[in-house]
Amino acid sequence: MRRVFLSILSLAATTAAAPIAAQPGDDGSGRVAWVTDGDTFRLVGGERIRIAGIDAPETHRDQARCAGEVTLGLRAKGRATALLAGRDVTFHRVGRSYNRTVATVILDGHDLGTELVRIGVAARWPRGRPKPVWCGHAS
Repeated sequence: MRRVFLSILSLAATTAAAPIAAQPGDDGSGRVAWVTDGDTFRLVGGERIRIAGIDAPETHRDQARCAGEVTLGLRAKGRATALLAGRDVTFHRVGRSYNRTVATVILDGHDLGTELVRIGVAARWPRGRPKPVWCGHAS
């Protein structure tokens, strides 16, 4: 009986210590360690965040539809970096995409996606709609 009781205690301690994966609907916060591009960044803890509801131009030629998109993408990354580097953000998880958390992100009490659209480095991208086309925009 004592052996069974100790096994149950051991199992309970192991289960309690196991990290619980973040799920859509969970809120989170963290410090930005790295900006990947105009709509994605990584937190100090390693979690990759994709800003929900927007799209920014691609920064890599193999992902971009034209050379002009890369130019716009590098500009978007620079502006996002200026806003986010080393800053604390809060966010609300809404899903997952390509091993990233998709989330609405709040910076200084304001919606980050809305701000990136306002300054012209991202476009609204409602769920289920075609991705914005960046080729043909003035660079």
